[in-house]
Formats: sequence, structure tokens, C-alpha cells
Amino acid sequence: MSRTVLLTGATGFVGRQVLKALLATSLKVRLVVREGKQDQFRTGDQIEEILVTPDLFSETQSWWERACRDIDTVIHVAWFAEPGQYLQSQKNLDCLSGTLSFAKACEKTGVRRFVGVGTCFEYDLSSGYLSTQTPLKPETTYAAAKTAAFLVLSQYFEAIDVEFAWCRLFYLYGAGEDKRRLVPYLRARLAAGEIAELTSGNQIRDYMDVQEAGRMIADVAGSSQTGPVNICSAVPTTVRALSERIADEYGRRDLLRFGARPDNLVDPPCVVGIR
Repeated sequence: MSRTVLLTGATGFVGRQVLKALLATSLKVRLVVREGKQDQFRTGDQIEEILVTPDLFSETQSWWERACRDIDTVIHVAWFAEPGQYLQSQKNLDCLSGTLSFAKACEKTGVRRFVGVGTCFEYDLSSGYLSTQTPLKPETTYAAAKTAAFLVLSQYFEAIDVEFAWCRLFYLYGAGEDKRRLVPYLRARLAAGEIAELTSGNQIRDYMDVQEAGRMIADVAGSSQTGPVNICSAVPTTVRALSERIADEYGRRDLLRFGARPDNLVDPPCVVGIR
């Protein structure tokens, strides 16, 4: 019997890469997308259905029960993630409550496996190098809502014998990235021959191409792995080193102005995942 995966967030930065990875397999996929986004896809051999909603987080449990009918595995990527707004937005509470309604529908329809997407910001970042055993200490509304989803779903799905995995994302870059983020900013300035103003660049981060992250999430979905999973490179890289590597593609390190912007005093000095 062929397995069908229900994927949310397929039009987003991470979700489109998860979909790409799924379509490289023999799995069938059902998509849940926001109104106006459905024309990005066509049903066919693998995308068997596209469900459209004005807001998936406001849908009722009964709506989700219809969406999850005959689904084997759920990959829930969708969440509010507007740069500059998402960290403290009350929309995180809507995402949390909508996710719990979604989860209850999974029980009713016999979903076998549920894979959610979290964040490295759920952890106590003072630890620097973060394993799945690192204590949780969310410090934003976004991270707290993700942590709450993880804790509730862990207990709920264990009680009803649904396999549950939670993929915590670290620092991603790549295709489809919002232009306000670091890598697109650098590329735009360097391509135009303009100065790129940066902080000291001494912050240590765990960077990964979003395409690799999408593949890893799809692999987790297709496995029997449960519990938290770090979606990370496990390679420490400074912001300076990443910026210089990108500048070298243009032969323009001279355009990098480290220290032109002040360091964020509450920004953790080191965030690196341990697989």
C-alpha cells in the first residue's frame, strides 16, 4: 500500500525544500496551502490533492479530520515566521492552538506518524553547543510556543501511540530566503558593489543550506526516529567567516564593514547544534 504524507507550509522557505525532497521519493503527498498559493502546484502522480484554506491555524478539528483522511504521516512545517515580527508576535499563540486542533484530528483519523518543526531557540542558549539533552529555556513568544507544542504533543502522541518526531532548526540560508536576512543582504550589496555594514562578526553559529535541511526533515519523516532531532550542520562558523566566504564569490571582501553596526548585547555568542 502506498503511503501518503500530508505537508503544511509547502510554499515557505523550509517547506518547499521538504516538498522537493518528498517528490524525489515514491511517496504521495497531500498539501495544505493558503488561499492564493495553490497555483504554485499541480496535482499529478505524487501530489494527489491540494487543500486550500484562508488560515490553516483557524480551521476546526473537523476540517482537519477531512484533511487527514487516509494519511499515514504528517509533516507540519507551517508557522508564522515574518522576519522582524515573529519572535514576539501573538500570532504564535494562534499557531499553537491551531496545531493542537490539528493533532486531535490526527488521532481521530488514525495518522501513524507526526513530524513537527521546532527551533534551536527552545534550548537554553547559554550552553553554546546544544544537544537534544540540553535543557529548554525559551526566551521569546515564538520559542515558548514551539516549546509548548513540543511538550504537549510529546505526551499526547505517546498516550495514543502515534509516532512523534520534532525537528529543531538552526541557522538556515539558501533559495527562497527573505531578502531582509543576512545572506540575501550580503549578496544584494556585493552584487551592486555597495558597502555591507555588519556587526563585529564574532558570533559563532551553525549554518546549513535550507535544501539540506529539507532533505533531513523528509528523512526523519520516512524513518522510525522519535523525539527531538537537531536539524543542523554541527559545524561552528563565525558570522565573519560566512560573510567573507560569500564576499569571495564576488572578489569583494573590501566591501565588508565589520563593526559598522553594534553587536546585539542579548545575542548569544555561540549557537551550534550537536547531532
